[in-house]
Amino acid sequence: MNLKNINEVALGEFTLSVSQGSSCKLDYFLASNFEGPTSSSLLEFVWKKGSKTLACLPVRRKEGGIITSLDKSPFGGIWAHAQLKSGCIQEFIDAVLDQCRIMEIKELHLIQVPKPYEPHSDLINYLLFKSGFELQSILSHQFFVGKKKIKKLVDERFVKTMAKLKQEHAEVRSSSIQHFSFLDNIKKWNQKRGYDFGVDEDSLIKQVSLFPERYFLISIVKNDQPIAHSLAVKLTSNSLYYFLSAIDPASGLKNGGDYMLMKLFQLAVLEKSEFIDLGTSDQISSANHPLMFFKSRFSNDISNKVSWIKFL
Repeated sequence: MNLKNINEVALGEFTLSVSQGSSCKLDYFLASNFEGPTSSSLLEFVWKKGSKTLACLPVRRKEGGIITSLDKSPFGGIWAHAQLKSGCIQEFIDAVLDQCRIMEIKELHLIQVPKPYEPHSDLINYLLFKSGFELQSILSHQFFVGKKKIKKLVDERFVKTMAKLKQEHAEVRSSSIQHFSFLDNIKKWNQKRGYDFGVDEDSLIKQVSLFPERYFLISIVKNDQPIAHSLAVKLTSNSLYYFLSAIDPASGLKNGGDYMLMKLFQLAVLEKSEFIDLGTSDQISSANHPLMFFKSRFSNDISNKVSWIKFL
């Protein structure tokens, strides 16, 4: 993407640059990967010391003087490119706010990624709060963290778990995505259970087309017919995200989630993943405690994705 420098300000030993477009190389899906008529609204605040990039904040500028985290990305907020002290991050936040006032921005909406993706996230959330950002929402993600721990779990449990599935005269498979008929099954099976689908199919198909190597379909098959699907996504080079999942309620399959998650863990070993993101267990008015309990059997950490708003 061609960059258009909007402003650059020297602040002591640091420099803040504001550009139209994206220059920082981030190990996750940026909305700039989906350039289109609105790509000119992409902005990036970059915090540097000399020629070294310390942190960046990619955002989208919208009508009415509003800046938001990138809306086609799974997460956003401030990303550090080095080990940073609290004072350095605070100066970056202050500099961004000062530039937003100069640019006549009225609102900032930021979504800070969970800690396994960005080790500074707890500190960043604290400093955003101290800088006058107001909490909008929290989504709790359950994780299994540790490359060696993932392999140990697979070594201890995979063969035994798959033996139980074989007794059901079924097997679990993983593959790249060749077609999207599995989406129809997931939608149909979830609707039968009274769940909302809530996925932008066109956007998902476009993402898979752009990054086919990052998507893995896990399916349980019985009598050559799929009875369960889940979709794993390599959001970063060192992780796997458990994205979509559904089991045919007419199949009578018990413990289907166990089989798909064990396959996910085996896949994580093959992909040399350092952690697995099992996603959220959220309902409109409350936490989904049964789902959280199920995931607790395959997780060893919990971290929050936090949404903030700041009025200027």
